[in-house]
Amino acid sequence: MRYRTLGNTGTVVSNLCLGTMTFGAETDEAGSFAQLDRFIEAGGTFIDTADVYSKGVSEEIVGRWLRDRPGMRDRVVIATKGRFPMGPGANDAGLSRVHLTRALDASLRRLGVEAVDLYQAHAWDPLTPLPETLRFFDDAVRAGKIRYAGVSNFTGWQLQKAALLSQHLNLTPIVTLQPQYNLLVREIEFEIVPVCENEGIGILPWSPLGGGWLTGKYRRDTPPTGATRLGENPDRGVEAYAGRNAQERTWQVIDAVRQVAEKRGVSMSAVALAWLADRPAVTSVILGARTTEQLDDNLTAADLLLHAEETRLLDEASAPLVADYPYGGPGVQQRSRELPGG
Repeated sequence: MRYRTLGNTGTVVSNLCLGTMTFGAETDEAGSFAQLDRFIEAGGTFIDTADVYSKGVSEEIVGRWLRDRPGMRDRVVIATKGRFPMGPGANDAGLSRVHLTRALDASLRRLGVEAVDLYQAHAWDPLTPLPETLRFFDDAVRAGKIRYAGVSNFTGWQLQKAALLSQHLNLTPIVTLQPQYNLLVREIEFEIVPVCENEGIGILPWSPLGGGWLTGKYRRDTPPTGATRLGENPDRGVEAYAGRNAQERTWQVIDAVRQVAEKRGVSMSAVALAWLADRPAVTSVILGARTTEQLDDNLTAADLLLHAEETRLLDEASAPLVADYPYGGPGVQQRSRELPGG
């Protein structure tokens, strides 16, 4: 396992993070405990959850695991999130001070801790003024309930506004962003990654294997069946598969990942994760496994370093499709300038 600072902070975390969205849903408590133990054994120190995962059950499982492992709380960095509905009330969702106060206190109770290391806005809330959310984060830090603040699923302008407002108002800074990011979904590189680099915000990618596509489990023109996320949900799976299958770029990326994996003698998952872990501004890649066996496969990426030619192959195969302005066509010329004389 390799280690990095959590965004622009002095807190150190493993370059792979154990995501717990499957806990209490696709993974029972015994299986969840086994994943947590295996992750720690491999050198992992960073665990991510959210109140909405299994309606609080994921946090409860992590909390019971912490209580069953004396001294473990001091060894791990715990992150959780709030924003989505946790009840039927009008104020049971969002990023308002009212909802986040209740949500954070409930998360602390479920986790059985006095403070979480990283508390994140799970998504943008168009109804709540951003300063209200940022002031809540600042108050929660001062109250000793959270140590750092982060956001998830913000667009470029939303993230930049949050970063500048926190600076202007002298509030707790945003130190991390959780976006979807993988070899099949690289569009955040247009605007969001530059914001993160400019503001010292660490990226914590979710869905690093593209919903299983980058593991090589799916085949061209063969709808998935059986023990896969798409195969187990036929109605959703057929539509989701058809969309990806129709894109030639999908199979170019998968072929490139398979080529590198076979050459290095590792799994396709390991290659896709290793590529992502070394992208600019990425702090830690969030793993989402249903079984310990899947987690073991993912953990092989912890120390895998791709060669320059392997990275170049993957970069070229997965380059985002850009038709025109502002990211392609004349937009490229608008952003380019060289010093006189070369």
